[in-house]
Amino acid sequence: MTAIALPEQTAELASALARHGIEQVLDTSTLARALYSTDASLYRVVPQAVARPRTIDELAAVLDAARAVGMPITTRGAGTSCAGNAVGPGLVVDTARHLNTIVSIDPEARTAVVQPGVVQALLTRAGSAYGLRFGPDPSTHTRCTIGGMIGNNACGPRALGYGRSADNVIGLEVITGTGEQLRLDAATARESSSSLAALGRVVDGALGTIRTEFGRFGRQVSGYSLEHLLPENRFAVARFLAGTEGTLAVITEATVRLVDDPPHKLMVALGYPSMADAGDAAAVITEFSPTAAEGLDRRIVDVVARRLGPAAVPPLPRGDGWMFVELVGDDPGELGSRARRLIAAAGALEGYVVEDPLEAAALWKIREDGAGLAGVSLPTPAYAGWEDAAVPPAKLGAYLRDFDALMTERGLLGLPYGHFGDGCVHIRIDFPLTSPGGSELYREFIEAAADLVAGYGGSMSGEHGDGRARSALLPRMYSPAALELFGQVKAVFDPQNLMNPGVLVDPRPIDADLRAVALVGRESRFAAEVHRCTGVGKCLANTTAGLGVMCPSFQATREEKDSTRGRARVLQEMVRSNSSGLAPGGTLVDGWRSPEVHAALDLCLSCKGCARDCPTGIDMATYKSEVLDRTWKGRLRPRSHYALGWLPRWGRLITRARVLAPLVNAVTATPGLRNLVRWSAGVDQRRNLPRFSARSARSRMPKMVGEGTPVVVWVDSFSDCFTGGGVEAVVAVLESAGYAPRFLERNACCGLTWISTGQHDGARRQLRHALDVLHPIAAAGTPIVGLEPSCTAVWRSDAAELLPGDPRVPTVGSAVVTLAELLSATPAWAPPDLSGVELVVQPHCHHASILGWQTDAALLARTGATVTTVGGCCGLAGNFGVEKGHYEVSVKVAEHDLLPAVRARPDAVVLADGFSCRTQLAELADRTAVTLAELLAGRF
Repeated sequence: MTAIALPEQTAELASALARHGIEQVLDTSTLARALYSTDASLYRVVPQAVARPRTIDELAAVLDAARAVGMPITTRGAGTSCAGNAVGPGLVVDTARHLNTIVSIDPEARTAVVQPGVVQALLTRAGSAYGLRFGPDPSTHTRCTIGGMIGNNACGPRALGYGRSADNVIGLEVITGTGEQLRLDAATARESSSSLAALGRVVDGALGTIRTEFGRFGRQVSGYSLEHLLPENRFAVARFLAGTEGTLAVITEATVRLVDDPPHKLMVALGYPSMADAGDAAAVITEFSPTAAEGLDRRIVDVVARRLGPAAVPPLPRGDGWMFVELVGDDPGELGSRARRLIAAAGALEGYVVEDPLEAAALWKIREDGAGLAGVSLPTPAYAGWEDAAVPPAKLGAYLRDFDALMTERGLLGLPYGHFGDGCVHIRIDFPLTSPGGSELYREFIEAAADLVAGYGGSMSGEHGDGRARSALLPRMYSPAALELFGQVKAVFDPQNLMNPGVLVDPRPIDADLRAVALVGRESRFAAEVHRCTGVGKCLANTTAGLGVMCPSFQATREEKDSTRGRARVLQEMVRSNSSGLAPGGTLVDGWRSPEVHAALDLCLSCKGCARDCPTGIDMATYKSEVLDRTWKGRLRPRSHYALGWLPRWGRLITRARVLAPLVNAVTATPGLRNLVRWSAGVDQRRNLPRFSARSARSRMPKMVGEGTPVVVWVDSFSDCFTGGGVEAVVAVLESAGYAPRFLERNACCGLTWISTGQHDGARRQLRHALDVLHPIAAAGTPIVGLEPSCTAVWRSDAAELLPGDPRVPTVGSAVVTLAELLSATPAWAPPDLSGVELVVQPHCHHASILGWQTDAALLARTGATVTTVGGCCGLAGNFGVEKGHYEVSVKVAEHDLLPAVRARPDAVVLADGFSCRTQLAELADRTAVTLAELLAGRF
């Protein structure tokens, strides 16, 4: 990054940390400041610096230094806060990067001691060895941290059965805003420190206010939860600090309660005419002791069906609103009886137990992704802001009807979902924030909504905290006396107002610092696309939970800049650079060629995992391609763009002149010469170079093979020009299925390598030529079988984006199918019996993300083989893994899922249709993988 002069306060902080010998934990780069300027809320506040302490001692030193120079401090876990709780104007302290150790688990006491950056899912996984779990589990449980959960008093769906974060705190070690280090537990006396004694005096003077205004129902999370400090609650300071949002102290260690994880679970699905009708049933449902009772709107489910296909949504009861209820217990018979009684009492249009565990898991996943899905479920983008208000459950249905009427009155749409059993409603609303006057409409609506929920005796926040989104609304919920108490408590712990200023006490206005204001008056497809990222951070989940494809480079580096969210944040900053009406703070990233943009995108593998796994539909591969195209258009490009980006062109040239292939292969196998070739192509010296076939695959095959139903085999450039494409096996399998395969006489390159290197003009030329060849075939109704998944996927994604409006693209996209798709739709075909064969299967990223792997999985299941399907990416990803500077990350990505899987099964047959996947396996694992066609043809 470009070096910049540090502001005086930041320079003083850097000097103070240097005196401690830990200056390396501080990052003042524009890239880091851009990455941490937002969380999962609507707000953008640019910090002066970011600190990533590696030990608790370093954390204490960082806090000491910041206090000494008077710099505000905001602590941050996973950055998934929906209310702007994790952004601040001074120093942002990242506790998730290094302070993530589970110190101990005591199964007898049912407690765990953890550092603040421990992820909820990892703690629950560790506890499962003893039949225990951490009870509260927000939808972000695969990435949210225990420290962040305590800070916001997070709950999640199963708080209905296991309590809020506050209810599961046994003890805390904290550093207050005065620098005092406190160890807090049930035995902590009021007189043990001056600050606790002062806090006790504040409470003693306001017992009546606290008893009447606080702790009125379970999801009253807004403000400071002073009820925990009452004498009858034994002055439980540790529990009181849950929900104080980092405004009083920083957690350095937490002792938390673990709960039994009963062995038997079942889901009851209930359908209602509307979400309000589902809300009416909330109080009745809670009588049956569920651990979760979640509401979900049909329109959110419809997004999943549109994006991933109807098969991605299991059958659901009749209705437009649903309740998903979880019952747990030790006795299956009792569970079944309880479920039947619940269904009878719930007043649903239809209800039943979801018997299939996979279907239940799919429905819970849709609910978990609710925040992201709700943001893209309406005709225009929907936003957080009025995100998680709560009312007593008995009033939920009436509240939802009045709230819907309020939205209608203001011309707004929103999709409610959330923890209906607790009376907590999440919603994303289509506020016109990017239109003139949008922020004013936002403020007016939020204030009216606050008055509505207060009228129902509810809480502005039901679990996410108040943050910048709701702190200014607290006077609508609390009396002046209660608000005065908040200020007195703040003065005890943080008299300098350095701890997360602008939150809870002396708050910023709710419409200050809105990120979307920068886009007012702008019409830009790219700007709208990158702003789809809401910051919920599902891309961070996979490192901690081993799920999905997204985001391979983050799995390898654990750096925020290498996550899908981090890249989106940098691109959001970039599109601000040419916008009008910028919010205060200007922009940090200047233009397409800025070093921050290219640093963030450098390690993107273009795997398209985010296109499937991100609930908001971010497609970073497409954005990276556009950035590269705009950056290098009309300029001399990196060498790899000509060598690897034009690889199909070189392949055709070399295989067409038969004498060239042996010569080129000899050169690339000769020490010295191959080093020169690698350097010339921008290839890492540790990479092997692919071997060209002496003749192209198409030239080796007759134009028409066999008799039967016509089908065209589209031989892509990789299968055509390099060894190991398995074209002969494809022919054999198709003939056995009753097809008469034929080959194209003309080249039809999809332009994939031009796309991945951001050469859009070249990609369009390749695609148009391919359409000239393929469209007549597709229009005649002849299926076209693609071999290389990444090339096949171009017709279902990139082609339409690069050639919008070309009517031939959807025709060809529908005709180009995978081998599994064609065979599965062939009634007379049956797969071979592979009983006794063990398979390790690596789906190509584009296959899993764009084409869908379900058809292949079902076909393999029909063979009777034992199948282990590997998650994640192989790490080579086309040109990415061979380019200089990417080798280490490429190997780390392979080590995350693929290489451990094949090492664990040395005798298994490895299946990989992707050319990159097979290449990576050969180089790093010395394993020869087969294609699906080779497997089905018995060539393994």
